[in-house]
Amino acid sequence: MQKAGLLELNAVVALANHRNFRRAAAELGLSPSAMSHAIAALEQRMGVRLFNRTTRSVSLSEAGEQFLARVRPALLDISSAMEAVNQFRDTPSGTLRINASEGAVQMLMSSVVVEFLRRYPDMRLEIVTDTALVDIVAEGFDAGIRMAESVPLDMIAVPCSPPLQFAVVGSPAYFAHYPTPKTPADLAAHRCIRTRFASGALYRWEFAKRGQQQIIDVDGPITLDSHQLIVEAALQGVGLICTNESSIDEHLAAGRLVRVLRDWTPPYPGLCLFYPASRHVPAGLRAFIELIREVNQKKPGK
Repeated sequence: MQKAGLLELNAVVALANHRNFRRAAAELGLSPSAMSHAIAALEQRMGVRLFNRTTRSVSLSEAGEQFLARVRPALLDISSAMEAVNQFRDTPSGTLRINASEGAVQMLMSSVVVEFLRRYPDMRLEIVTDTALVDIVAEGFDAGIRMAESVPLDMIAVPCSPPLQFAVVGSPAYFAHYPTPKTPADLAAHRCIRTRFASGALYRWEFAKRGQQQIIDVDGPITLDSHQLIVEAALQGVGLICTNESSIDEHLAAGRLVRVLRDWTPPYPGLCLFYPASRHVPAGLRAFIELIREVNQKKPGK
């Protein structure tokens, strides 16, 4: 039997992680058809079906589970050996895969992401934005970027932003027809723009003042799952929104949005980059972390 190539073995691991040919192919930079061909060719040479396929699902066969248990650690060893050689380069090379929220990427784009690519031209960044918190190990990511409170406890966390603050805002046109709310309870008389997460859950607005906390399930005429659309709806006077202040600071400065309930929205811990404690840290990820720390040191108040 011909020996399996690294591409085919990596294809098995990627497909086992994603249980989806399209997503697994995207991780490896292949087309779905090339991914399918690689798996089929390996199964044919081995004479064993590694995956059970239906029109709706992909799952490991019993043989596939045993094969993966031996192949996955071997591929990690190979990857670690290649990464060890990478330490001798003047600058790191390779691909760094990061999962993050869209808002997090927007906050770090100019100060970290663009600067990282400028400093390390041999590195490639693949950033996947998702509103849902994913298992970065199972999904094949090197690191994730989320709010500090959302970082899994078994991960190493690196702060990458100062404390953040949510803001309740509306347009001047909206407030021409509705009074300014003084307390969170006043929101019951307002039109609010609701946010639905990828999980299907609705975002509930959280407030705190002098040790008193309130969580409000607001009501309103429209529910959206895109931050850009939520802000646009607020600009058009559809209703109030509650969002990260830093994501709308230009609109606040220009007067296109007006902030209310400021004393009910105290700061909270900001963004963190996180990665598995049990894994060897690639040179590219180390460089990314060092840049984050450098940028944080330069921020006012440091």
